[in-house]
Amino acid sequence: MWLWHSWRNAICMAASVLMASSVLGAYNLDVQSQDSIKDVAKQMAQDLVSFYDGNEPGQTPGLLPQPYYWWEGGAFMGALIDYWYYTGDTTYNDIAQAGLLAQVGPYNDYMPPNQTLTEGNDDQGFWGMAVMTAAEYKFQDPPSDQPGWLALAQAVFNTQAARWDQEHCNGGLRWQIFTWNNGFNYKNSISQACFFNVAARLALYTGNTTYADWAVRTWDWMVNVKFIDDNYRIYDGAHIDDNCTTITPYEFSYNVGAFLLGSAAMVEYSNKSKQAGDVDMWRERVDGILNSTENIFFYGNDTSNRVMIEIACEPVNLCDTDQLSFKAYLSRWMAATTKWAPWTFDRIKTLLGNSAMAAAKQCTGGDNKRMCGMKWANNSGAWDGTTGIGQQMAAMEVVLANMIEQSEAPVTNSSGGTSVGNPSAGGSDEGRVNPEGRYYKPVTAGHRAAAVIVTIVLIFTLLTAVVFMVTDETRSIADNWASFRSTFTSSSALAAAVTGSNKKPTMDDKGKGVAMDRSSSTETGEKIPAAYANGKLQKRPESMQRLGQRPVSGVLSPMSDTTATSTTTNRDYRVSTNSTGPGQRASVLKKQKPEG
Repeated sequence: MWLWHSWRNAICMAASVLMASSVLGAYNLDVQSQDSIKDVAKQMAQDLVSFYDGNEPGQTPGLLPQPYYWWEGGAFMGALIDYWYYTGDTTYNDIAQAGLLAQVGPYNDYMPPNQTLTEGNDDQGFWGMAVMTAAEYKFQDPPSDQPGWLALAQAVFNTQAARWDQEHCNGGLRWQIFTWNNGFNYKNSISQACFFNVAARLALYTGNTTYADWAVRTWDWMVNVKFIDDNYRIYDGAHIDDNCTTITPYEFSYNVGAFLLGSAAMVEYSNKSKQAGDVDMWRERVDGILNSTENIFFYGNDTSNRVMIEIACEPVNLCDTDQLSFKAYLSRWMAATTKWAPWTFDRIKTLLGNSAMAAAKQCTGGDNKRMCGMKWANNSGAWDGTTGIGQQMAAMEVVLANMIEQSEAPVTNSSGGTSVGNPSAGGSDEGRVNPEGRYYKPVTAGHRAAAVIVTIVLIFTLLTAVVFMVTDETRSIADNWASFRSTFTSSSALAAAVTGSNKKPTMDDKGKGVAMDRSSSTETGEKIPAAYANGKLQKRPESMQRLGQRPVSGVLSPMSDTTATSTTTNRDYRVSTNSTGPGQRASVLKKQKPEG
């Protein structure tokens, strides 16, 4: 009996210790307490930065370790800016500043040589949105010999506006920038979302109507090509091979988040420019996107208990490295939306509060018992066994977002903004549309003359070598020449005997011989499958002719304000009446590094 009680007590004690360690590992978050939020966010930030080595000797600032893609480095720097913005803690400011400046490239437009050959429009766009945030939040400015945050955002906008592809699908940005990249024949919503987001925020920050015109053009293209449907659901994209008519129906949270914040910026821009009709139009769009966001990307019965979920991949455990981070951006942009669309605050705060509590509850993984996983919704607070930059960044962002009410409003040029801009930034980068212009100077008459001289020298050298090899040094020049002629005469006679070359051709013989069989490959590219294979979008390499587009000149030249105030009471706000053209764009399914 004594032995039985001893064993029972030991088992109970072990169970108690295990339960206690689990409880100690979980965060005790109170979303109504700034101190609680800051304390939890501080620990989450420490764990997030533990994945980063770009600040270590021998490493490259701004780059994340494998298997993370370049674009997520920009998103990571944006998260560190958010951490400072909400908490005031400057611990990671130098890391963020160094990372953002190290990746600007030689033309200060986020097209660095180490990434250009695989860079997509969405990749560049994420860095552009990060520096736009730095300008709006008055993040510590770069040194005086470096471009300002505003100028960097303007450079991203200018290089992307130059790539607007009117030839295919009547507008829009391609997913990839250069012809050799997988996905060059695909137009996706996230590329359009990044461009729209940056354009709308630049319009608000600078007051320049050109940015607003491009935002309108991008939105209208999305609607016309049906990437945004009647219920404000945003689909992934389509191939240009069938004029973007076969839409890939997947829906991802970062698409709606980027368009939500951009639309809120357009509400504020329209308010400041006193365009009452446009205020109503963009307000309806904000509400429409927010409705679809809650219905699709939040799990639960109603607003009071819904928790964020990445619906396309999370329920079936197929989220790839990129998708593990998407909830970070939805959290970030939903919170920021409330500053420009304040009527959304109560609803968004409730959804983000629910999600933050659920996210913090499951952060019990790793050796420190506080690492965060992917799944927050419908998991009873259980850690899903995964850790990584995406999971950690998402949890930190949704927790921080609960301090948005106490945070300062984003600034503009007219309300305290200090970031130095450059409206023509990025315009000198010929590589923005033609990669050869980045690596090679224009061919001049001098270059051609030099090429002729080099060719003559090479031919002379080759002939000299041939003569040297066939010359017999023991014989005279006359004997060598006679032997040389004899050799070629014999070879010609033998060839004539074998091929019958002495026979004169007749009409019947004409056209015979080696057939001119031209097999023309007209591959248009396989469609994105109805389902992922192993959770990844399957793409193929493709050789396509480079676009003959020239960079758009005068992208930011002064324009008359074409915005019209609507007097119609039952107006369809999905399509703008003040669009500068039928502009169109697409989204991104997911990132995938080239094989090999």
